[in-house]
Amino acid sequence: MTAGSTTRDALDVAFREVTDDDVEQVVALWEACGLTRPWNDPRRDVADARRTPTSTVVIGVAGDRVVSSALAGYDGHRGWLYYVAVDPQRQGSGLGRATVVAAEGWLRRAGVHKVRLMVRHGNERVLGFYDGLGYTDSECLVLGRDL
Repeated sequence: MTAGSTTRDALDVAFREVTDDDVEQVVALWEACGLTRPWNDPRRDVADARRTPTSTVVIGVAGDRVVSSALAGYDGHRGWLYYVAVDPQRQGSGLGRATVVAAEGWLRRAGVHKVRLMVRHGNERVLGFYDGLGYTDSECLVLGRDL
């Protein structure tokens, strides 16, 4: 998927990369799904993902409404997914799976051979969803610090 191209799934949702006009809807979706945190500016996260050719935000659009997203990036060694979100009214419909597949497709076309994602403590309810997509515990602890 290149900027401006779309793919459709059986849910009649078009998948494409985010544009300036989509940002507020994407942020509202992330907020509705409980993915934002006070210490991360979601608008900046979208802008940062769009700044380089090694990352993007893939969105699912139904009509003129953003209904799903996944921020995908490649660090030179592996791909990462963040902000996987589905409109709460559409959760359980298969849209989450289709969104992850669309984001993985973007990563695959970028030459990525393996992908990882992180699940925050307290959000363990999504582990079954990811297990169904073939994601398993990578048996590593992710550490970090702010610069």
